[in-house]
Amino acid sequence: MNRFFFMALLLLIPAAHAAEVMETAEVRYADVPLTYSAEGVVEAVKQSTVSSQISGRVSSVDFDVGQSVKKGQVLVRIDATEVSQSLNERRAMLAEAQASFENAKSTYERTLHLFERKFVSQAALDTAKAEFEAAKSRVDARRANVGIAANTESYATVVAPYSGVVASRHVEVGEMAYPGKPLMTGFDPRELRLSVSIPQDRLESVKAHARDGALILLDQGKPVKAASITFLPEANVLTHTTRVRLIFPPEVANVYPGMFARALFSTGHGRKLLIPASSVLRRSEVTAVYVVKGPGKYELRQVRLGEPYGENEIEVLAGLVEGEKIALDPVRAGIQLKN
Repeated sequence: MNRFFFMALLLLIPAAHAAEVMETAEVRYADVPLTYSAEGVVEAVKQSTVSSQISGRVSSVDFDVGQSVKKGQVLVRIDATEVSQSLNERRAMLAEAQASFENAKSTYERTLHLFERKFVSQAALDTAKAEFEAAKSRVDARRANVGIAANTESYATVVAPYSGVVASRHVEVGEMAYPGKPLMTGFDPRELRLSVSIPQDRLESVKAHARDGALILLDQGKPVKAASITFLPEANVLTHTTRVRLIFPPEVANVYPGMFARALFSTGHGRKLLIPASSVLRRSEVTAVYVVKGPGKYELRQVRLGEPYGENEIEVLAGLVEGEKIALDPVRAGIQLKN
């Protein structure tokens, strides 16, 4: 009796699998937004390299790569001993010129007083006046030289031109700096942009729908909407493309210059043949779906797919026609097909 019951149970198991209901979806056309995708590189709107303007040995480097810097903070200090000595020398020369000026001024005033009383000639007055004016010019020149030297001495302390992050460091303590030598490179992470190239045959459609905005797609990150779009008024003569810049919103995080990203531009609307993305079976180089041919019957059919749309739909370019039904779970459909 028990043996008969066990055999009957084995016979019922395949029947239960055959009776299992498989969820399906109908292949359909839908009105979807059309887009154009372009790859590009993230750039910093504010990125600069500060360089040395004097010669001297680097005495300190106060920041390193990856650290945040505020505007006006000291980045690098340079030993300005030679510059300081030059400044002191020019100050001494200014003091000498000022003494000569005071002497020439006094001589001119005395000569003018004597000339008014007819004790000296016009020639003597002209000579005194010329020496006075020459001494005054020397003072002005020496004072300007002191200002230049003082300004040059201030170059020994290199400060951040704006708040940002240090991207690279080009010097170490003890190295010699000279005018034009790069010291440190930084950028402002709050002002970033994506630069992409648009072919000429796509440019007009992208421009026509630029008011709809564009999305910036980063690897392993949520799409962000570009704050603004700028079309540069020039084209590359070799590639026949136009550069387009998309500004990141200020709240974006973990984005740095040099990163890869894609821009998704709106180009209008159109009818596309769509299927659920979960219905697609991918095995090596084969992309296919299970088409319903009858109750419990499926046919594995290779398809060619296009762009994804929404969260769980994808375009079908070839292999299916509207109205056909496909299995939503290709793995279970494959098991039933084998049984």
